[in-house]
Amino acid sequence: MPDHLYPFRGDPIPGALARRVLFPGDPGYPRYTSGYFRGARPGVVVRPESIAEVQEAVRFAARHRDVPLGLLSGGHGLSGRSLNDDGIVIAVDALNEITVSDGNRVRVGPGARWGEVAKALAPHRLAITAGDHGGVGVGGLATTAGIGWFARRRGLTIDHLRSVDVVTADGELVHASAEENTDLFWAVRGAGANFGVVVSFEFEAHPVSERVGFAMLAYVPDDVAAFLRAWGTTIENADPTVTGTLMVSPSRPGSPAVVQALIVVDEHDPDTVVDRLQPFAALAPMADQSVRMVPYAALLDLPAGGEQQHGQGEPRGHAGLVRHLSTDVARGLADLLASRSSFILSIRSAGGAVADHPTDSAAYGWRDANFLIAMLGGGTGEVEQRWADLVPRFEGMYLSFETDTGPDVLARAFPAGHLRRLRALKATWDPTGLFRDNFFIAPDSDPAELVAQL
Repeated sequence: MPDHLYPFRGDPIPGALARRVLFPGDPGYPRYTSGYFRGARPGVVVRPESIAEVQEAVRFAARHRDVPLGLLSGGHGLSGRSLNDDGIVIAVDALNEITVSDGNRVRVGPGARWGEVAKALAPHRLAITAGDHGGVGVGGLATTAGIGWFARRRGLTIDHLRSVDVVTADGELVHASAEENTDLFWAVRGAGANFGVVVSFEFEAHPVSERVGFAMLAYVPDDVAAFLRAWGTTIENADPTVTGTLMVSPSRPGSPAVVQALIVVDEHDPDTVVDRLQPFAALAPMADQSVRMVPYAALLDLPAGGEQQHGQGEPRGHAGLVRHLSTDVARGLADLLASRSSFILSIRSAGGAVADHPTDSAAYGWRDANFLIAMLGGGTGEVEQRWADLVPRFEGMYLSFETDTGPDVLARAFPAGHLRRLRALKATWDPTGLFRDNFFIAPDSDPAELVAQL
């Protein structure tokens, strides 16, 4: 049988996609059996190289509602839901355009990596605040929120998004912006995986210095809870150019906890960088420290030859958003770190310019949160219970770092009013729930009535 007639569950592959499909055993297929965190074995991988081919792929997927559907850009999502077993994966990694136009507008494909974007913008002295790892794909991050190294000064990645082109569930290409299809544009900025395949993003980049300050500090606090409280207060009171992340794991019995801090200061003058870092020097004893001036693109550098992904099995991870590292939150985190388990806890800075936009300006609604807390690993009953004890202290949740699913997860991921509006919009743009495998938002049964209430 000719390759282009090879069926998937009895349905011949459309001729337009004949050269874009990979089945188990085909050369190139193994790349799509592992993401950064999770392993999988899709029934068929469709790798379109044009918007028209994405449309064909979506229509093909719509005929196979009985199997999972994954959308893959970079493969970094902690849940790993961009891949699946025995289903369809539409991999948009070939749509990796990065085009800088006059001024500071940038058109980016969903398959581009943020490290590539930073490198392309560097000669123009521009950047787009976006995550903290260069291997992350544009498509997933830019439809969730995007908490990056310049968050406190520049806000979220979605705050710099000006328009999108989306292939919706019926296979149509739709342009959405603040002036056109505004409801879809609202939904894409925070819940994009539920509304279609974004095939092109238009961003407004922001200026960046040739070099910025980058500090790596290793704290050895005597009292972890007290240190976390002090860190939270210090970073909230810091100049908006300062954004930082903490990373820590449970220590071995009898060994002190070592807390790694990564801090970026969006400032070109070394003396100013050192001055803005001074308050952090007094937080706790340090085992190591370094401060360098580096190009922003260097913070997102990818290894030579590109990033290799070898994820296997099912990852475990959780996330929560809080306004402050209060005494209650800090004690809960210290209790979590005292558990006998293996995991990495990270605390990323948000706040600052993130709160400059109204809560209802996009589907992502947690503008008042100053910190994103995420845990990767764990999985034991003890650590799961201690995390569950923390959940009531959170004010929201960031989807990209969560592996649990279900209605209670969605209720934490979006404010109640946002979720009602998303259900109504889901009924308009994807009433049959084609895009359902990445934190599915069930369409409202009577969207017209609900929209009238909003």
